[in-house]
Amino acid sequence: MSKKKGVGLAAFDRRHLSSQQYADHGRIIHRQHIDELSTQLAIFQSLLAHFSNTHSAAIRSDPSFRAAFARMCTAIGVDPLASSSNRKGNFWAEMLGGSVNDFYFGLAVRVVEVCRATRAENGGLISVREVRERVEKGAGSLGGEVSEILIPGNYSDDILRAVKSLKPLGSGFAMVTIGKQQMIRSVPKELNTDQSTVLETIQILGYVTVSMLQANLGWERVRSQTVIDDLLADSLVWVDMQAEETEYWSPTFIHDGGG
Repeated sequence: MSKKKGVGLAAFDRRHLSSQQYADHGRIIHRQHIDELSTQLAIFQSLLAHFSNTHSAAIRSDPSFRAAFARMCTAIGVDPLASSSNRKGNFWAEMLGGSVNDFYFGLAVRVVEVCRATRAENGGLISVREVRERVEKGAGSLGGEVSEILIPGNYSDDILRAVKSLKPLGSGFAMVTIGKQQMIRSVPKELNTDQSTVLETIQILGYVTVSMLQANLGWERVRSQTVIDDLLADSLVWVDMQAEETEYWSPTFIHDGGG
């Protein structure tokens, strides 16, 4: 009978040496990848900064071009609106020459002014369309002519990004969608489901009544009246007592319909 040879110390040494060689080789490959990525990132940073500086005038004046540039940044993981309060934000702001940040922060200031000037009218809920029109006209508390940076045009996307830039400040500004309308909420209070449903219903005719909510939503009268009373208390709806049944109108619909 033949005896199996045991595994000697030399075999363990060879295995240990082979494992060490694999580990060393892996570290070398890892360092090479890091070096390659660093080189590619440096080239990319240079090209993006050059593009931003070369086309800064178009970025500031052309809403379509600006939107395309913002989408490109988003697609490659670059946030041109990164908060300047952190190191990453300073990095992107410096790399992009500040032109993109300056535009959006300038627009954000004007959006805040419009929202504050109209808060007593709409309870802190205003459509993006109305904000855009007021900014273009220099309405609200803006006064004087609108800065040349805000050239009139369809820059609703810019307003959305401007509102997004306010988020790090904890200002309570946020985008909400009610029905088919994009709205800016400038107060911290969240709308509950019933409130959102009523505001969405108002978009059909511009107003609602308690009986309309009962008939179309199947709500009890007390539920319908409670929701309307809450919206009325927050100035999100206006009351018209001249009709046969009290009507509750949306300030946003009144503005959009009258414009």
